[in-house]
Formats: sequence, C-alpha cells, structure tokens
Amino acid sequence: MTSTSTSRRIGRAWIITPGLSTDRFESAQHSGAAVAVVDIEDSVALADKQTARTASEAFFTLPDPPCTLGIRMNSLTTLDGIKDLAALAAYTARPDLIVVPKVESPRDIELAAAALDADGYTPDIWALIESPRAFDTLPAIMRAPRLGGVIFGSADYAASVRCGLGWDALRYARSALINAATAANIPAIDSPTWELDDPGILRRDAERAKELGFFGKSCVHPRHVQVINGVFTPTAEEIAQARAVVAAAEASGGTVTTVDGRMRGTPFFNAARALVAEADRTT
Repeated sequence: MTSTSTSRRIGRAWIITPGLSTDRFESAQHSGAAVAVVDIEDSVALADKQTARTASEAFFTLPDPPCTLGIRMNSLTTLDGIKDLAALAAYTARPDLIVVPKVESPRDIELAAAALDADGYTPDIWALIESPRAFDTLPAIMRAPRLGGVIFGSADYAASVRCGLGWDALRYARSALINAATAANIPAIDSPTWELDDPGILRRDAERAKELGFFGKSCVHPRHVQVINGVFTPTAEEIAQARAVVAAAEASGGTVTTVDGRMRGTPFFNAARALVAEADRTT
C-alpha cells in the first residue's frame, strides 16, 4: 500500500476506535470520518498490548475502506512503542497514517520513518502533542522532514499541568500549536470533546477549534462525526461571501476596498481565495 498526499486525504473529522474493539472497526471506517484511527495506546491496558497489536491488523484488511486508515501506536520511549514498530513493519496490510504519541523531539518522527518506510510504502506520520516539554520544543518537532501534521492531546496535557479541560484553560496550548503548525505549513487537528452525549458542547468546541485555526477535529464516537463535518465544511453563505471578496479584489486591482460595508484588503483577499479554492476542489 502506498500512501498518498496527506493534504488530499486527511479531511476534517477523525475518529479513534480502540484496538481491542474489533466489532467497531467497520462502523468507524463507515462513520463518515475522513480518517479512522485504531488505537493501541491509551485505550488498551498494559497487559493487553500484545493482543491489541495483533488484533489491530484486521483494521487494515477490511474491504474497500472509504477513508484514510491510521493507527495510534505507543510512545517510542516505551518498550511497547518499540514492539509496535516491529509489528507494524510486519503487517501485511499497512496503515496509511501513523500517529506517534507523547512526541517531544523530532527524533520520534525520524525513528518511526526509519523503521516503517519501505519500497512503495511511506506512511504519513503525525505527532500527538500533549506535554509541556513538547510545547517547549515545538519549532524543532515541526522541522522533522517526515512530519505530516500534529494533533492536540488535551487530556494528557491537562493532566501534566494540572489544569482543567475547559476551553479557557487550554486556549494557550491550542494557540501555540496552531501558530507553530501554520509556520511549518502543516495541518493541526484538535482533540476530541469528551462529553459524549451533549451535541451542543461538541458543536461549540468544534466552532471554537475552527475559529482558532484548526484544520479539523478528532472524536471517539461515530455520532460526533456529522457535527464536526458540518462545522468545518464551509457553508454556502461563507462561500458566497468569499467569492464576493475575490470579485472585489479583482475589481479594485488588489487595493483596499469595501464589501458589504466592511473594509477589505490583502489579508482578506488571500483568505477568501483560499476558501474559494477549497470549495472548488470539493465540488
């Protein structure tokens, strides 16, 4: 299996399913998420790691998956992480995407690539950023040549700094991650919303993540996928407004102008062109 460009395949909604829950594999892949990730890290007890490592290969052998398939392995600072690399290298059906947790150095990305890259197979490698030390070394992590993108790990980060999981408590971390990812021209995906039964909280969190600059958002339940897709997909009104700004830019020769009573200039023109280009690619 040969991975294709991450920018064409990651989409907005990611779903994560436990590696031991083989009965959920198919529903996760057909949930409507653009990326389905099987997890053999936090959702699996230490005693069950080997069982999950073996069972998870079935996630990649299901016929005709409609989305990008990935796996969240264990940290490369643990023995289980090293065992994961050996097992993944021997999988007959291989993941499109590897999520490396607890990343605190570009070396983690380099090690995963060195162990897994093979003729005709170069998986996308993503870093899960979830510790204070990771934020201290973000510029170096972002320079890892094989890094495809980053994911915010809110639960581990909050536990490390002993803060709450609320939006205000984690605003700095999210903003720092978005800034570093944008500087490196790679996408960032927000962490799941942990309240499973309140779609209002999920929608609010997704809207805030979008406003802050995240490319998409992950989730742990299939019913969250539709809400995330709905929030991150530009509305017809947003696209129409962007087209109006692009038209105004062309009419003004790129100089400052007004659109519907609002001043618009180069930054607005660039943002509108990007949104229109995205809309045209997906229609």
